[in-house]
Amino acid sequence: MNKSNQYAQSQTSGWRHYLVLVAGLGLFGLLIVRLVQLQLVQTEFLQDQSERRVVREYGIDAYRGMVTDRNGEPLAVSTRVNSVWLNPKLILEQNTDLAPLAQFLNLSAAELNTKVKNQAQKEFIYLQRHISPLKAEKISALKLQGVGLEQEYKRFYPAAEVTSHVVGFTNIDEQGIEGVELAYNDWLSGEQGKGRAIKDRLGMLVKDLGVVKAAESGQDITLSIDLRLQYQAYRELKAAVQQHGAKSGSLVMVDVESGEVLALVNQPAFNPNNRAELKPDAVRNRAVTDIFEPGSTVKPFTVAAALIAGTVEQNDIINTHPGYMRLGWKTIRDHRDYGKLSVTEILTKSSNIGVSKLALKMGGENLWGEYQKLGLGSPVGLGIPGESSGKIGVKTNKWSALETATLSYGYGLAVTPLQLAQAYQALANGGVKKPLTILQGNQQPAQRVMPADIANNVVTMLETVIGPGGTAKRGQVGGYRVAGKTGTVHKVGTDGYEDERYRSVFAGIAPADEPKVVTIVVIDEPSGREYYGGEVAAPVFARVMQSSLRLLSVQPNELESMVVHQGQAAPFALAADKTSSQMVGRL
Repeated sequence: MNKSNQYAQSQTSGWRHYLVLVAGLGLFGLLIVRLVQLQLVQTEFLQDQSERRVVREYGIDAYRGMVTDRNGEPLAVSTRVNSVWLNPKLILEQNTDLAPLAQFLNLSAAELNTKVKNQAQKEFIYLQRHISPLKAEKISALKLQGVGLEQEYKRFYPAAEVTSHVVGFTNIDEQGIEGVELAYNDWLSGEQGKGRAIKDRLGMLVKDLGVVKAAESGQDITLSIDLRLQYQAYRELKAAVQQHGAKSGSLVMVDVESGEVLALVNQPAFNPNNRAELKPDAVRNRAVTDIFEPGSTVKPFTVAAALIAGTVEQNDIINTHPGYMRLGWKTIRDHRDYGKLSVTEILTKSSNIGVSKLALKMGGENLWGEYQKLGLGSPVGLGIPGESSGKIGVKTNKWSALETATLSYGYGLAVTPLQLAQAYQALANGGVKKPLTILQGNQQPAQRVMPADIANNVVTMLETVIGPGGTAKRGQVGGYRVAGKTGTVHKVGTDGYEDERYRSVFAGIAPADEPKVVTIVVIDEPSGREYYGGEVAAPVFARVMQSSLRLLSVQPNELESMVVHQGQAAPFALAADKTSSQMVGRL
């Protein structure tokens, strides 16, 4: 090779060397610029993106407030439980064997694998909510990829069926859907908190970064219910419904002075802890939602209205002979011809003719007005969802004689057991109506709806209904003076009132001399030989009161209780009459 060629080759090599060097320096410069940009300019953005991919926010469930009875006994509480969740996308990527998991959850492996494949694009689904602690421990020990446990709360009801209609229940997410749980859901719920944690790409916890916002627990609620009385009422009502083959039943017990509901039960009932076989008919709170014609249980209010109107005096005599009367197209009847009765005896014998004549004398408008004052036909406002307002016809013209008469003995209007309890509360409280409440200490302004002397006199008259000549001898409570009124109401069918279908009712006040509680018992469609209110409903009242008055520390009377018979006090034996009631009046 000559010198000229060597020189040309040397020149070319030098140029290439410098070109590579410049290119390398340029690339190095670009790298330096990019590093500076990443470290100084885009720091916040990159950190944010990093956290989005690694740091996760999670909800912290708020503890739902407790529901207790008036004595602090728990009626609804929340306990910590675990729920199993899956990441179907990750499970399929990792080819996780789910057979051991399926075994613990009583599922087939094929069923579980199908579920995962159907949700293949999702990263979170619940597999089973609220599992037992033992299952949770076993599942955690498996350490399966894409399977995790989440801590939640589950609502538990210690009294189960006994308080089911009052307390109600929540759904699986602890949102109230019945009873007090629904009515006061916002108060009980609280507010969910928020936490942060670092998780790996498989969703497994690396580090808990702590709480961002603390959960705010829900507020507790203290009900006016006394669980001891609630249990007694539940037991006796259930036994009576079963004994008489009845369709259903309700019982409401109210504190006379405060208006607080001490017990409220229905049959059929349900267990809110086990809803596998929950039936809508059992969930219905009949004491609040169901309306019925109260029958003879409103006769005391008819007598009170007549006394208030001044159209009759307490010692006046009403001639009910011959035991029936024709008004328009209908014949009104008593069980038999009672002849001449005092105002007190009209209640003792439960005379339809007697109260009809009192109502006709004062006019339907006056009677309707007194019913309204007592709250009949208006919502009680207890706050429990589904409450019915009842029904009393509004008259724009003059009341007919038949309308006035039927209204006087409890037909042509409809009430709930709760409304009837409120009306009797006012009567027992010397004519002062206290708004009923299901919350302890939730006192509302009272209203006088009846003169005290008239209310007290009517209560005294009602003691005779429990006595030897009355229609509710089975309502006697050993050691205590009690007052009350029976009702036996024909139910309405497709063709009007039916002769063989009844609703048996008893409204009672105890003790009669110093009223503490009012109790309403309603038994729907007893199917046995006994169907009168004095035979079916009154004994339930007697048994519930016998134990409840002692639990409330109400001292019994002396060795003998006193009843008023024909306007005068007369003693009668404390032992309850164990023979069948001989009906002396149409109840």
